[in-house]
Amino acid sequence: MAKKILVVDDKQELRTLLKSYLTQEGFDVVTAGDGQEALFVARHEKPDLILLDIMMPEMGGYEFMRIYTREADTPIIVLTAKLEESDKVLGLELGADDYVTKPFSPRELTARVRAVLRRLEKKPVAQDILRVADIVLDRVGHTVTVGKTDIDLTPSEFELLSTLMAAPGRSFTRLELLERIQGTAYEGYERTIDVHVRNLRVKIGIDPTKTYIETVYGTGYRFKPQH
Repeated sequence: MAKKILVVDDKQELRTLLKSYLTQEGFDVVTAGDGQEALFVARHEKPDLILLDIMMPEMGGYEFMRIYTREADTPIIVLTAKLEESDKVLGLELGADDYVTKPFSPRELTARVRAVLRRLEKKPVAQDILRVADIVLDRVGHTVTVGKTDIDLTPSEFELLSTLMAAPGRSFTRLELLERIQGTAYEGYERTIDVHVRNLRVKIGIDPTKTYIETVYGTGYRFKPQH
C-alpha cells in the first residue's frame, strides 16, 4: 500500500510539482495551502509523513506543528527558505524530524522522505523494553516513563533515546545518531542532533540531580552507564 504524503505550501505551483513528482515515485499525495487547511486534511487523511512549509498565510508551519504534534506523532519534514539557524532549531524543537532548505531538488527531497519512512519501518532488533536507571522505554508501545512520570517525546527524540539506552556507556558520534534517527546522514546537518539532545534532556530531566545523557567532547553523546 502506497505511503500517504501531505504537502503543505501556499504556492500552488510547488504543490502541483511535488504532487506530480511524488506520485510518480509511488506515493499517495494530498495537499493543503496553509496550516489551517493542513489541520483539516491531516485529521481526515492521516498521512504517513508531512512536508511542511513554514511561511504561509492564515496559519504558518510553526503554529501547525504546535497544534498537530499534540494530536499525532506523524513525521514532519520542514520546507524552509530561511537559512537562519534559529529557524531550523525552532522547527526541530516543535517536533520536526528533518528540514530541507529551498530551493531543493525533488530528488533530494524524495531521498529524505524515503529515509524518514525507512527509519520508521525498521523493526527493533533488540529487546522491546529497555530499562536503564529509572527510565523505561517501550519500543512497541512507543512509551517512555521516568520513575512514574510519562514522558511525551517526538519520533526523533524517541529514536534517539532508544539508541542511547540500548548501549549505555557507548559513545555515539553526531553523524551516527543522525543516521539512526533519520535513516541517513548528511555532512553539515549533524548539529541538529544537539537540538534533539537538548530537548530530550529537558523532558527526561525530572530530577535535576540526575544526569542521563552525557556529552563526550570531541565525539558526541552517550547514555551514562549505571554502576
